[in-house]
Amino acid sequence: MTSRTQQPQRTTVRPDLARSWLLVAGSRPDAFDRPPTVDAMILDLEDAVAPDNKPAARAAVVDWLSRHGTAWVRVNDATTPHWADDLAAVSDLPGLSGVMLAKTESGGQIDATAEQLAPGTPILALIESAVGLEAAPEIARADGTFRLAFGSGDFRRDTGMSDDVMAMSYPRSRLVVASRAARLPGGPIDGPTISANETILQRDCDATVSLGLTGKLCLHADQAATVNRALSPSAHDVAWAREVIADLGADGERVRAGSDLPQLAKAKKVTDLAKAFGLD
Repeated sequence: MTSRTQQPQRTTVRPDLARSWLLVAGSRPDAFDRPPTVDAMILDLEDAVAPDNKPAARAAVVDWLSRHGTAWVRVNDATTPHWADDLAAVSDLPGLSGVMLAKTESGGQIDATAEQLAPGTPILALIESAVGLEAAPEIARADGTFRLAFGSGDFRRDTGMSDDVMAMSYPRSRLVVASRAARLPGGPIDGPTISANETILQRDCDATVSLGLTGKLCLHADQAATVNRALSPSAHDVAWAREVIADLGADGERVRAGSDLPQLAKAKKVTDLAKAFGLD
């Protein structure tokens, strides 16, 4: 669903529906506050922080989440010594919304991560390799997994695939199917667009939507407005949905054909999303 509907300045969006996920280096506490257009913040202790700087970045994240606000934290992958240190530092912080596990390659890594966190802490499983993609169904079914996310840059480096939309359609589609089959509460989060070119960002967002992903990582706050528009129902979508509901009845009392109930279900989903995003 593409859209040019103007977004409100500040809307609190549930994490299962969040569209724009802004990654911010854990070494930059001056940038930890969530910009108005961003649905969710992820404070990054992994790729955005050099090994020698990880202790200082971890301390900055702990300080901010203890005293200032809420955010998700991307922790280092389970094969590194930094993983245990990250989890020990953030597990009980009052401002922790959840964690993103870098380079997830098995359901066991999700289970091990969940054991180090407060019960019920949601985990975003970031899949960044061929091994991770093959294990996507198992990862999606792990009890701690909240949503899947696509680490597209590392995945391309691992597989040698290009960033062409066609080349990336298989891994994206596989994550969508695995997510839906596991009945996760939210659809997969797509990888970021590195280019600052608005045309390329819009192209990537269109691919995200067409393949069924419902969120997208952002590297810059000014990408969020475009991501939110592209991943929200358009004004045309909302108008269509309201017409369908008015015609068929909110409870389907005027259903006439076999295709009516699926249309009604889609219309209700569109109106629910519009309400959640503050578009109604």
